[in-house]
Amino acid sequence: MMATSKLLRRYIGILEAAKVSSASFASSSSGNGKGLMRLQPVSPQLGKFLGSSEASRADATKKIWEYIKLHNLQNPANKKEIICDEKLKTIFDGKDRVGMLEVAKYLSPHFVKSK
Repeated sequence: MMATSKLLRRYIGILEAAKVSSASFASSSSGNGKGLMRLQPVSPQLGKFLGSSEASRADATKKIWEYIKLHNLQNPANKKEIICDEKLKTIFDGKDRVGMLEVAKYLSPHFVKSK
């Protein structure tokens, strides 16, 4: 009984430490806008798709994947392949099919370089 309560207190201490650590990470990473989370101007094609003239790379990728899953555009035989509809073709250089790992490559030119 004594060992169980000792173990439980230790477990609770670890959980509280993790909670504090994740809270500080979330607060520090959400406001600074660096790296993948930095808002950047996007091309008119991507802006039309996203509904915004600025986006972070992470948000753009997330919204594209939401669209792909919502419209069932993954190849059922090969889930690593995306079958592009007309809306995705405007972003993915007119390709009919795009590999999962190619999404970032085709997305990159749509982010306008800021100086």
